[in-house]
Amino acid sequence: MTEQEKTPITQRKLRAGIVGGGPGSFIGSVHRIAAGLDNQAEVVTGAMSPDRQRAEEGAKAWYLPRWYSDYREMAEQEAARPDGIDFVIIATPNHLHYPVAKAFLEQHIHIVCDKPLTGQLAEAQELAALVERSNVIFALTHNYTGYPAVRQARDMVRQGMLGDIRKVLVEYIQDWLMEPVEASGNKQAAWRTDPTRSGISGCIGDIGTHGENLLAFITGLNIRSLCADLTSFGPGRALEDDANILLRLENGGKGVLTCSQVAAGEENGLSIRIYGSKAGLEWHQMEPDTLIYKQPNQPRQILRPGMPYMSEEAKQATRLPAGHPEGFYEAFANIYRMAIADMRRVATGEQPLGGYPTVRDGLRGVNFVAKAVESSNRGSVWVDV
Repeated sequence: MTEQEKTPITQRKLRAGIVGGGPGSFIGSVHRIAAGLDNQAEVVTGAMSPDRQRAEEGAKAWYLPRWYSDYREMAEQEAARPDGIDFVIIATPNHLHYPVAKAFLEQHIHIVCDKPLTGQLAEAQELAALVERSNVIFALTHNYTGYPAVRQARDMVRQGMLGDIRKVLVEYIQDWLMEPVEASGNKQAAWRTDPTRSGISGCIGDIGTHGENLLAFITGLNIRSLCADLTSFGPGRALEDDANILLRLENGGKGVLTCSQVAAGEENGLSIRIYGSKAGLEWHQMEPDTLIYKQPNQPRQILRPGMPYMSEEAKQATRLPAGHPEGFYEAFANIYRMAIADMRRVATGEQPLGGYPTVRDGLRGVNFVAKAVESSNRGSVWVDV
C-alpha cells in the first residue's frame, strides 16, 4: 500500500471516477475541469461508455490510469481497492442516473450527479429515500446556483430587501433544436428527444428544471400549483421542445416559467426577474457578473462580484478580483468545492454544511416536471405541486 493509499481523505486530494461523459459529450469535460479546478480532486477512472472501444478511447483521451465499460463492475472494484475512488460523477443520459447512483450508493461511494435527478418520478422518490438512509454525500449539479451574483440575490431576499415576493419571471430559451438534428447524428439531441433515455420530458427536464431550481434557490419558495402548455414543434418529435407554465407560489405570489429549444437566434438564455413589495432583482446567465437591483423611483443599482458591498455568501463563491469575469466553469466548481468539503467532514464524523443542490432539490425538480407534463396532458389544467 502506497502512502497516498494510506493517507486519510482529510489530508489528500480526492479520487474521482466518472460514469458517462465519453467521446462526444459536452458535460463530461465540464465535470472533469470543475472537479479539479481547486486542486481538491482528480478524475482517475471511469466507465465512459458501455461500448468497450469508446470507453477505452475516452479514458485514453483523459490519460486515466484505469477504465471500465460496466459501471456496476466499476462500483464493486473501486470500493474494494485501497486506492479506490472517493466519489463518482454521473454524466449519463437521464435514464441511467438512478441505476448508476444506486450501484455506487450500495458501495458507500459519494455522488455528484448531473441534473435532472432522474427521468421518472418514482425513481427520484426511491433514490431520495436511499440517499437519506445512507451517510453518502449526494450533490446535484444545478450549477447556476454557484454564481456569486445568484448567491448575492438569495442573500438579499433573505435579508428582506425585496419585501414579500409577489412575482417571479424565469425563462430559459435556446434554438439548437429548431431543426431535426436528432436525425442527423447529433448525439446530444438524439438522447434528449428520446423518451426511453430522457424520460417523460424533453425541454423541461433538460433546461426547465434549471429555471425551477433557480426560482426556489433565490426566493426560498416552493411552487404550490401550476398550469402548463407543452408543445413539440419538431416534426415527429416525441417530447416537448417548448413549454409555457403559469405558477402559484406557496406564499401567494405568482410566477411564469417559460423554456424553449426552438427560439430562433437564442443561445443559452437563462434569466430570472424577481419582484417583491419593496424592490426587484434581475439576473441573466449570459452576463453572470451583473445583478440588477431595482427600487421604485430610484436609479437601478448594478452589483458586481468582488466588490466589498457583496454578501459573505457571494464573496465565498468569488474566485477573482473585481472586474475579472468568472463564468460557467467557476460556478460549476463552486458546487464541487462545497460537496468535497462535506465529503471530508463526514469522514471525520462531522455534519455536512451543504449550500449546494442535493437529492431533495432533485426530487422537487422531477416532481415539477411530472406535474407540468400532467397538467399539459390534461388540457393545461391547474395541478397541485
